[in-house]
Amino acid sequence: MSESIDKEQPFIAHLMEMRDRLLRIVLAVVIILAILFPFANDIYEFIARPLMEKLPGEMIATGTITPFLTPLKLSLISSIFLAMPFILYQFWAFIAPGLYQHERRMVLPLVVSSSLLFYLGMAFAFFVVFPLVFSFIVATAPEGVTVMTDMADYLDFVLTLFFAFGIAFEIPIATIILLWTGVVSRESLAKGRPYIIVGAFVIGMLLTPPDVISQVLLALPMWVLFEAGLVASRFFIKKRDDEESAEEEPEPEPEPEPEPAAAGASSAAAASAGQASDTHGAAVAYPDDYVEPTDEEMEQALDSLDEEDEEESAREQAADDASGGSEEDEARDYEQRYREEYDEDEEGYYDREEDEDVEAIIEDLVESKLNRIMSLRMEGDEQGARALLYEVLSEGNEDQKRVARNILQQMDT
Repeated sequence: MSESIDKEQPFIAHLMEMRDRLLRIVLAVVIILAILFPFANDIYEFIARPLMEKLPGEMIATGTITPFLTPLKLSLISSIFLAMPFILYQFWAFIAPGLYQHERRMVLPLVVSSSLLFYLGMAFAFFVVFPLVFSFIVATAPEGVTVMTDMADYLDFVLTLFFAFGIAFEIPIATIILLWTGVVSRESLAKGRPYIIVGAFVIGMLLTPPDVISQVLLALPMWVLFEAGLVASRFFIKKRDDEESAEEEPEPEPEPEPEPAAAGASSAAAASAGQASDTHGAAVAYPDDYVEPTDEEMEQALDSLDEEDEEESAREQAADDASGGSEEDEARDYEQRYREEYDEDEEGYYDREEDEDVEAIIEDLVESKLNRIMSLRMEGDEQGARALLYEVLSEGNEDQKRVARNILQQMDT
């Protein structure tokens, strides 16, 4: 039970933190709404000014409580727009602990720039698009039709254009994010420019009212902003790659000071081993603290190696002398057991003194045993090979016994 609580506690802590930040967002929006609500009618008049200047008359309210709810709705949406930096900061503070350092350095500028671009898109719609669109609408009204727009319908129209142009102005941020995550490359985006231009006009048609002016005024900024994002990504992505490579590059370790050449023989031995490997074409990697020996140290090292070789040869010779008698004894014992185990009258076994072909037959048998010994050694059966070697020592001639002794010596060493 305690383990499950320990596992759930971090998730519950994250939920509590999310709840606190959402409450802060709601509180900030409510405070701004309380400040703006007394000025709700003034705010609506400011938003309606582009259309009021073009209308021959005034707006109307077809609903019973529309004059109250429409300014209240505008005040609430205005509160959310004004609180957007604080809202984005709360989201940023919630996800920032789970990001790497280079991701934090990238996300924060993107959040700030995306907010500014969204506000810039709304301003472009209000000051540039609205006057042109409303002039076009009023001018194209049929003769005898008085244009009298409902205030609620006008607010929905304005908010739709605000949202459409605000999202459209986020195209540079979307372009940088796509390139940064590796979803697309800069070359592929450049090659797909004709399709992007067509897509901008299609999006403009879907997000704007059914008039050509608003569609064109949305599609052209989207195209320009795409080109701006493509140009900005050259510097932004390059800077991010440089920062990541700087973080991944390990710091150079300080080089240790070279030690004095105290052990001349060991360093000279290392040098001679390195020279020997060089003669065979192998690359030698010397340690950082390697010091090249002098000529005297090299001669001393070679002399010490010669002395070690002589001592090793003497030890091997003594071991051979000591093992020779034991091997002969083992061979005689095996021959005694061999003759006791098999009857001399059986087929395939002959008396050496009675038959003249016994020696040749035994030599052939011993040769076959030597071949079998080599096969057993290749198979890894050392015990079976050793047993056959003892048979060769008891039955073979001098040359065969010498071969058997050499094989036994190799197996022992």
